[in-house]
Amino acid sequence: MISIEEAQSRIFALKGPVETELMPLTDAAGRWAAEDVIALRTQPARDLSAMDGYAIRFADKGGPWKVIGESAAGKRFSGTVGAGEAVRIFTGAVVPEGADTVIIQENVARDGDAITLSGDVPKKAGANVRHAGGDFIEGKIVISKGAELHARHIALAAMAGHGALRVARKLRIALVSTGDELVTPGLPCADDQIPSSNGFMLAAMLRHLPADISEFPAVEDKLDALTALFRDLSEHDIIVTTGGASVGDHDLIVPALKAAGGKLDFWKIAMRPGKPVIAGSIGNAIALGLPGNPVSAFVTATLFLKPLIAHLCGAAQPLPTRLKAKTGVELAQNGERTDHLRARLIDGVLHPVGINDSAMLAALSEANALIIRDPNAAMANARSEVLYYPLGS
Repeated sequence: MISIEEAQSRIFALKGPVETELMPLTDAAGRWAAEDVIALRTQPARDLSAMDGYAIRFADKGGPWKVIGESAAGKRFSGTVGAGEAVRIFTGAVVPEGADTVIIQENVARDGDAITLSGDVPKKAGANVRHAGGDFIEGKIVISKGAELHARHIALAAMAGHGALRVARKLRIALVSTGDELVTPGLPCADDQIPSSNGFMLAAMLRHLPADISEFPAVEDKLDALTALFRDLSEHDIIVTTGGASVGDHDLIVPALKAAGGKLDFWKIAMRPGKPVIAGSIGNAIALGLPGNPVSAFVTATLFLKPLIAHLCGAAQPLPTRLKAKTGVELAQNGERTDHLRARLIDGVLHPVGINDSAMLAALSEANALIIRDPNAAMANARSEVLYYPLGS
């Protein structure tokens, strides 16, 4: 068995980021920047007013002033402010030539074109002014290559002058559940059968990622059927199977991959749940075999499948975030494999939920975190700090 870290590294090594495309800003959220995004303009391009008021010279801060015009957003005052003069100005408007300070309208009294000070004097030159280049300047990197693009990045790219961003193309992912016991959810289910849940779960986990997901009906535990499936799906970017990854007589993913002409990179990881993970390649595709037990499939998809997608899409940091919190209970000494305890984070404290069995979905559904227990970790007292993965979808 290999470590989780080695498994992640070896999966990433199977294939580099895919080809890129230019994507309109409206569709770029949820992708990763394929190149540094350079500002095409300076923001603000000129000194702008941060408040409604009057643009004045700081040297004349005591007043009185004569109003000689108006500057509004998109409609600047074209003249120059001289001694004892002021320009009525609104938030976002260009500060006129000659002026260097904005006195807010609440601090003056106006009578026709004459204004006098009625409140606080500006404390320094540049008060209530957003200076040119205060946000960013032309030529600066505003979004780094590999950054995940959220709404805030889209706004920044737009303000920097971009209407589109270069990102990785969408991935093509095939989801295949295997097992003679699987029945389509909603149909009658005999005592020796179970509803097929893994495909639906994985599709839900990946729904916000940049991938076209193909879900296939459950495949029986037959070598020829699985072999044909690998060959048929080899033009996808990732083939994800669940089930058939262990060492029983009906666990046929490894022999099927080899029979189809694929290559096995590794099999089995020192972790719990999810030891029998398989990684290899066939044709264009990375083959990722996850365990059939649904909790194991969820945990391994969190640690390997989702990071692999991020890696192929050019993410600078594809691995899941690890955070720290206190445990609400004592945790026993761990064994030789990294363990992941289903837990609920409540008010900053982690509470394990249910039985940590790899087939128990009720406990997983209550969890919003996975407590990480390193190999041979010593007993952890209640209220001690431990690492965990936060769980989203």
